[in-house]
Amino acid sequence: QVQLVESGGGLVQPGGSLRLSCAASGIIFRIRTMAWYRQAPGKERELVASITSSGTTNYADSVKGRFTISRDNAKNTVYLQMNTLTPEDTAVYYCNALTTVGATLYSWGQGTQVTASS
Repeated sequence: QVQLVESGGGLVQPGGSLRLSCAASGIIFRIRTMAWYRQAPGKERELVASITSSGTTNYADSVKGRFTISRDNAKNTVYLQMNTLTPEDTAVYYCNALTTVGATLYSWGQGTQVTASS
């Protein structure tokens, strides 16, 4: 049974930082491209960042230079370090694995809420 469990969200002031974690089970994690998505209220879910099995990363233009995706294959965990957060980053953040054509592979987990507000 596949499980994707996100954690690490919270309330932070604009300009602050958070580190999200996604623990995966039931998948061959080391071979998978992993990705972080987010969904803000009233908006569609959007791709934030991805990392291939070999460590190649890609980012949405809105987070380049501020967010860093990484992975620990020994722990079956993918991370998202988020710096210089703005209110526009407020959303529920989710992780998933991607196919070779960029489609998500698994059902969504519960996500973790990130709120950047003063």
